[in-house]
Amino acid sequence: MIEIKDLHKSYKMGTNSLHVLKGINFEVSEGEMVAIMGSSGSGKSTLLNILGILDEADKGSYHLDETLIKNLNEKVAAKYRNKFLGFVFQSFNLINYKSALDNVALPLYYQGVKRNIRMEKALHYLDKVGLADWASHLPNELSGGQKQRVAIARALASNPKVLLADEPTGALDSTTSYEVMELIQEINDEGKTILIVTHEDDIAHMCKRIVNLKDGIIIDDSLVDQVRVKSLENV
Repeated sequence: MIEIKDLHKSYKMGTNSLHVLKGINFEVSEGEMVAIMGSSGSGKSTLLNILGILDEADKGSYHLDETLIKNLNEKVAAKYRNKFLGFVFQSFNLINYKSALDNVALPLYYQGVKRNIRMEKALHYLDKVGLADWASHLPNELSGGQKQRVAIARALASNPKVLLADEPTGALDSTTSYEVMELIQEINDEGKTILIVTHEDDIAHMCKRIVNLKDGIIIDDSLVDQVRVKSLENV
């Protein structure tokens, strides 16, 4: 599903250059649920941006669903993002003046799906995350956990190959974080490939595999005994 070979990325810092990724080799198979961990400056956000086709490596190769991601203009990059990827962010990134239903339907609008069909699909995914009754509500009428569920429904609406989540529980309390992770685990159980960037060890151990970055290289890549969220209900 994802194959990265010898990935390097540097950024210009005035007259100097900051070498952020230093030869990353990384594969993710279909249906995996992988946590990417690392301290600030480790390169995890840069790696996520490259995986999300928001940035491009200086050297190395990136294949997504057997498609080489390289030298894309913004129009093609946007097309590939919409085709292959769903995004979930720490800050939710919902449009404040649009209802939960309209927010979820947005990726389908950009795919050119007719309004009645995209609304039907959006309602289906809101129901999937347990928020069908909140379809007409604006984001400011929702709790943090509800906003993240809307964001997850939006990410799933276009049926992406891969779900990328950047600190999806970072703005939530522990109880709500576990509820969101239970939902993400259920989505993974249905076969969706999921990558989660997190600095929280307990969240990482709710994934099936943990990749640790330090100073632009992978220092550990291990399978874990996944913690099922339901076992933490009484925490």
